[in-house]
Amino acid sequence: MDNRKLILIVDDDHDIRQLLKAYLESNGLMVLTAANGREMARMLSGNPIDLVILDIMMPGDDGLTLLKRERQRSQLPVIILSARGEEADRVLGLELGADDFVHKPFKPRELLARIRSVLRRFGAASQPVEQADDRPYRFVGWEVDVAMRRLRDPAGEDVTLTTGEMRLLLALLAKPNRVLSRDYLLETTQGRESGPFDRSVDVVMSRLRQRLRDDPGSPQIIQTVRGEGYLFLPRVERA
Repeated sequence: MDNRKLILIVDDDHDIRQLLKAYLESNGLMVLTAANGREMARMLSGNPIDLVILDIMMPGDDGLTLLKRERQRSQLPVIILSARGEEADRVLGLELGADDFVHKPFKPRELLARIRSVLRRFGAASQPVEQADDRPYRFVGWEVDVAMRRLRDPAGEDVTLTTGEMRLLLALLAKPNRVLSRDYLLETTQGRESGPFDRSVDVVMSRLRQRLRDDPGSPQIIQTVRGEGYLFLPRVERA
């Protein structure tokens, strides 16, 4: 699955960069390295990177700043590394669009498993959920172009979604007016093997609500059903 994928390791620790580079290359991956945000930008601009491993604690721009900047331009898969192990870092990383979060110290084989999982998830996300039915979804003025994976607001403007947000929205649209559990949504959108965060569905759901301009205090689109999951409220039509 991940044969010849190109991985970029961004970490100011030279020893960690070289250790991971050697290990990942021995397992069939191609690897580039960068010591800071400036080198990261240069590598991304000149190479077809498939996934970034990004350390949080670096001099200059830290990993979360770099992640936020990258999410403004692409949905490239990113795995965050952190030695601090703080819940706030993990949640913030998810909110900014990280695909996974690994605490230092870690075993290289664990990171390799996470890389493979994210690449599988990202590869599956790039495929249509319903290959036999690419008709757009429409609900309260919004439209989702399934074939192009594009969301348009009622004014006809494109709204950018991350891969995870789009997969979650499509899962909700496929079963409107039914309470969908967090476990079901995690399984449908990520696969059980790739769910390292208990709160991952909640975090992505929060971001999706922001994109849809849906007030969680008075929801018109997505309602939280306490102790059960989420309910997509509007009537859904297929063009």
